[in-house]
Amino acid sequence: MRWGVSIATATALIAAALISGDVAGVAAPAASPPVPAAGEELKPVDVELVLALDVSYSMDLDELALQREGYAQAIVSKEFLQALKSGPTGKIAVTMFEWAASGDQKLIIPWVVIDGPESADAVAAEILKSPIRRASRTSISGAIAFAIPLIEDNPYHGLRRVIDISGDGPNNNGMPVTMARDAALEKGIIINGLPIMVKEPSYSTMDIDNLDYYYEDCVIGGPGSFVVTIKHRDKFKEAIHTKLVMEVAGRVPEHRVVPVAEQTPAEPRVSCMVGERIWQDRWGR
Repeated sequence: MRWGVSIATATALIAAALISGDVAGVAAPAASPPVPAAGEELKPVDVELVLALDVSYSMDLDELALQREGYAQAIVSKEFLQALKSGPTGKIAVTMFEWAASGDQKLIIPWVVIDGPESADAVAAEILKSPIRRASRTSISGAIAFAIPLIEDNPYHGLRRVIDISGDGPNNNGMPVTMARDAALEKGIIINGLPIMVKEPSYSTMDIDNLDYYYEDCVIGGPGSFVVTIKHRDKFKEAIHTKLVMEVAGRVPEHRVVPVAEQTPAEPRVSCMVGERIWQDRWGR
């Protein structure tokens, strides 16, 4: 079951729940902590969370900065830390990378455990420290494909395994996004989305109308998967905060808040190949 949710509604749900209880180079995930040797136990955490940030040229510098700041501020927020402590272990494992083309992913934060204010502060500082970059093309499928082994090969065992993708346009490079999505779902990985819709759609940046529908029907999936849409620049950080707290707390929008689809539609409301078609129409290849 998948849901879309407004920022205000999601924020209210979080509060209630807590009260009650181009290419700059491809960076392989080699910097991640080593996987335990055979016979060693995986370290228990509540969530294995991959944060995948769009740095394609359609994202302006202000958006890129707001995206970074939004994640850094969310991780040290009171609501995030309360959600963290509400889980069985009080710990989550997090990694973050930037993505653009199908072969362009750069690891920003190797796997690290957040278990309280001190570790949250350290992760937030690392997020803000890494220089902002931009790169060519938009490959959501490449981001998902990069994230899968990050989850499969890390030394943690989470009750939930989540890929959190933020982006401002449809897939236009690499394999079809639905193929990558389905590969992740087959492994029991949940994909949530943060579609960024703060600018008017433009042919020059290959934007589309109804990016939120595209994310809902073509990108996200898995039990309780959801989308939080950013439609106003001044709500950028609030949306990131809302989504991150919901993921850590294991919360999803209540039934019939803003229903999207209970199953993947036979005919998506926005073609899942719309980005590839726009690219081909524009460049003839």
